[in-house]
Amino acid sequence: MPEPIQAYLVANARFHDTDFARLSLLQLLAESPEIRTRVADSFANTEAIAKADFLITYTCDLRPSEAEERALRDFVASGKRWIALHGTNAMLDFTAKGLQCSRDHTVFMETLGSRFISHPPAQPYKVTVADPEHPLVAGMESFETTDELYLCEYYGEVRPLLETRYTGTFHSGYVENEWPEDAPRLVAYTHPVGDGEVLYITLGHCCGQYDMRPIQEVAEVVRGSWDNPIFIDLLKRALRWGAGIS
Repeated sequence: MPEPIQAYLVANARFHDTDFARLSLLQLLAESPEIRTRVADSFANTEAIAKADFLITYTCDLRPSEAEERALRDFVASGKRWIALHGTNAMLDFTAKGLQCSRDHTVFMETLGSRFISHPPAQPYKVTVADPEHPLVAGMESFETTDELYLCEYYGEVRPLLETRYTGTFHSGYVENEWPEDAPRLVAYTHPVGDGEVLYITLGHCCGQYDMRPIQEVAEVVRGSWDNPIFIDLLKRALRWGAGIS
């Protein structure tokens, strides 16, 4: 009998409904009985991560130590896969001028292949398929979703899978809020690291009524793309990709 596939899920996203995202991901993982999942709220247990077959992260402003950054890089480089969702590449510094993305954690961001910079207020936008030949998005049609549209900078080789467009200026508390160039904004991409690969999907914002404290005492409950069946299908494809299940 084959051995079970070991998944490691890190869920701890500041200003997000981590409980909802964690439960949703575990329900999707449970659809594949060959996958067994270990759950954590940090990157601290690098030994357990190293033993896993693939990694999933739903985090925001979760800052790894230097040793944890190297361990995550080595995990992927050894030939394994990391599915990074939504705010994993976001480190948020509150400054006198506004919200600024931290320029620290270089190894972490270079392993992910991107660094979050800012986003306009959550809004509807159209997502198009950038690489219809890739099995992760093959047969997928363009779709509209309501979510946070991530504006990022990229590192190394990235293979766009899904993209959207955004040009303009917004005022939502971020220092870097002017994006005049009409360039594709990646919604999903893959990024090779050594013998392994990262899949980054920027979709997936969700928020419960208490998750914006201390900025906002009671917030609107938001589910965004989690209510979109195309996003759920993308997640199912991603989890099977991470597990190596055809």
